Amino acid sequence: MITQQQIREAAVRIQPIIHHTPVMTSQLFDAASGLRCYFKCENFQRGGSFKIRGAANFLLSIPEEDIRKGVVAFSSGNHAQAVAIAAGHLNTKATIAMPEDAPASKLAATKAYGATVVSYDRFKEDREAIGTRIASETGATLVPPFDHPWIIAGQGTAARELLDGTGQVDALVVPLGGGGLLSGSSIIAKSQQPDIRIFGVEPESGNDYYLSRKAGKRVSIAPPDTIADGLRTTLPGAITFPIIENLVEEILLVTDDEIRAAMELLRSRMKIVVEPSGAVGAAACLFHKLPEGIRSAAVILSGGNL
Repeated sequence: MITQQQIREAAVRIQPIIHHTPVMTSQLFDAASGLRCYFKCENFQRGGSFKIRGAANFLLSIPEEDIRKGVVAFSSGNHAQAVAIAAGHLNTKATIAMPEDAPASKLAATKAYGATVVSYDRFKEDREAIGTRIASETGATLVPPFDHPWIIAGQGTAARELLDGTGQVDALVVPLGGGGLLSGSSIIAKSQQPDIRIFGVEPESGNDYYLSRKAGKRVSIAPPDTIADGLRTTLPGAITFPIIENLVEEILLVTDDEIRAAMELLRSRMKIVVEPSGAVGAAACLFHKLPEGIRSAAVILSGGNL
């Protein structure tokens, strides 16, 4: 059970590491989408994404005697950078397992933050098994990307800041990969605005949550082929799935072309760079995926590492 109080405590805990990112609006985007949209710009966050929130909360919660032994994580890029940044803040070593096809910019940034990178083939090797092995051999603490209460509580701080800035809105729209951001956001959103309608957004080919919701249980998919590299999860989390089942109204799907169009509108009109994974919520609004009757939406732009 993750509570709104744990999210509020996480917000205090991670203040020394994170940025308080802006909430932006665009009259042109509103006109195109038919909604009043408020964008939480986590593309301006440290490490270029919301991931630093969960990573910071996790590492700052590890007992001192354990944090000295280092941390290990597995990630295609944003969680990798976040763990590296948090480890640097605590002056400890970070080892990250990253897929061979991880975006070059994310790989370079992770190394620049001081982490040791171990490459693997996402189609042939199990990233969790690699991370577990490294942790076992070194004594380091494994930092999961989404399926842990400390991670979920940290990620929920983004929606807390967003809704504090917008006031009452009809809907909250959140990118959905592993579900840590959506889970934490849903918990705090419902505590602040009980009537708010919450939507997760996946790329059309990375629809593990969409299929799982239809099946009523966690369903695994093959590694998806999508430009939204941060949302290429293949199985909902054991912790995140029931939270999302309970609090999220619907899982929306967007195509890669819709993601590209949203990215271009955000770039050309709002002058902000948002990566594909971070733009899925904006794409859902722009292409009218939300149910009728919703007039305003708080949207998390989860990252900008393009």
